[in-house]
Amino acid sequence: MEKPYNYMERREMFSREFFDEFDEIPKEEVFFEGDYKNRQYLTVSEITSRIKDKLECDFMGVWVIGEVSNVRKPGSGHVYLTLKDGNAQLQAVIFKGVASKIKFELKDGEHVVVYGSISVYEPRGQYQIKVESVEPKGVGALQLAFQQLKARLEKEGLFDPSHKKELPFIPERIAIVTSLTGAAVKDMVNIINRRFPGVQILIYPVKVQGEGAAEEIAAAIYDINCLNDIDVMIVGRGGGSIEDLWAFNEEIVARSIYKSAIPVISAVGHEIDVTIADFVADKRALTPSEAGEMVVPRYDLLIERLDGLNGRLVSSLHYRVKMARNRLHMISGSYVFRKPLDRLNTLQQRLDDLTQRMEVSINHRMEVAKGELAGLGSKLDVLSPICAMSRGYSITTRMEETTPIKDVNDLKKGDKVKTRLFNGSVVSVVETLEICSK
Repeated sequence: MEKPYNYMERREMFSREFFDEFDEIPKEEVFFEGDYKNRQYLTVSEITSRIKDKLECDFMGVWVIGEVSNVRKPGSGHVYLTLKDGNAQLQAVIFKGVASKIKFELKDGEHVVVYGSISVYEPRGQYQIKVESVEPKGVGALQLAFQQLKARLEKEGLFDPSHKKELPFIPERIAIVTSLTGAAVKDMVNIINRRFPGVQILIYPVKVQGEGAAEEIAAAIYDINCLNDIDVMIVGRGGGSIEDLWAFNEEIVARSIYKSAIPVISAVGHEIDVTIADFVADKRALTPSEAGEMVVPRYDLLIERLDGLNGRLVSSLHYRVKMARNRLHMISGSYVFRKPLDRLNTLQQRLDDLTQRMEVSINHRMEVAKGELAGLGSKLDVLSPICAMSRGYSITTRMEETTPIKDVNDLKKGDKVKTRLFNGSVVSVVETLEICSK
C-alpha cells in the first residue's frame, strides 16, 4: 500500500494559488488517510450547506448566456429549464413571480441572456441559477413576444380576411375606447364632428398603458357589444414606445376584438407603429386622426354628391320622357294605326286557313288510324278461340269452372263437364275415360 502524504507534503505538491481558499479551514478539519485518531466527520447536509454558502456568496448577480433546453412548466407556475453551450450545462429555475412578467414564450433552442444568482438545491445537492430576468439574445423581449403571439394567432385564423366586417357607410352612433387624457380622443372627436355634424359619439375611458390596461380595453369592448345601438367602434391611442403601446399587443385584447359583433377600427400610435390589434381589427387606421376620417364620410361632399345625383336623375327622366314621346308619335303614324281593320282581316284570313289545314290533317290521321285498327282486328280474329271453334274445335271445362281441361287424367267417371261449341254449350256426364298412348 502506498504511503499516505501528510498535509505539508501534499501542500508542497501544489501551487500556493490552489490552496489559498483552504487557509481559512482549521487544520484539524483537514484529514488524510493516515489521520485516523483525529478524524472528524461532516454530514451530507453540513457539507452541502457550506458549498451553498460559498457559491451564493461568490456568484451573486451574474449574467449568463446560453441555449434553452428541457423547458418545464408545472402547475405551480414556476419554470424549470437547462442553459447549455457546447461544453457544459446549467440548471435554471424561474419562480412564478418572475415568470409571470416574461412577455415572450421560452422554447427549446432559443438563445437567451439571463440575470440571477447561483444557489444550491440541497435536497438533490444540485447547483442552479435562480433567474431574476431573462431576455432573448439578439432581439428584444417585447419584439420576440410580438412575433410569437402574431404567429400563433395567425395560425388560429384571427387575422383571416373572411372574418372581417364591413364598416357602415353612415353610422348613427360611434363608440371610442381610449384614454380621456390623451390628445388622440380630442383629435378623433373634432374630426368626426367636423366631417359629419350631429353623429352621436360614446367615449368609453380606459387606461391605454401600464399594468391592467389590456384588461380594461378588453372589458370595454365587451361592454360596448352589450349595447344595441352602436354601429362602429374605434379602439386606440396616440403614439409612444413599444412599451407604451404594449397593451394593444396583449392576447386578451386581440381575442376581444375578434369576438366583437360590432365592426372595430384599430387606431394605435403613428403610421410606423404596428400592433396585434391592427391585424385582428376589421380596419386599421394609421393614426387616430385617420380613424376619425375613416369612420364617417364628409357631410358637405355627401350633400354635393346627392345634389349631383339628383340633377342626373332629373335629366335622365326628362330624356326618357322625350324618347317615349317620340316613339309614341312614330307609332301613331304607322300603317297599323292608320288602317287597323286591314290587320284584323289579315289575321282572320290566316285563322281560317289554319282551321282548314287542321281539319284535313285530322281526317287523314283518322283514316290511317282506322286502317291500323282493322289490321289489328284481323290479327285478333285469327288468334281468337271463337274463330278456332268455328272450324270444329271446342273447349271443355268442369261445371262452374272456366279453366279448360287439358288432360283426361284430370277427370273421373261421373264428373259433370261443360263443352262450349261455336254456337252454344253442351253439359254432359263422364261415362267412360279413354287414354290415348303417345
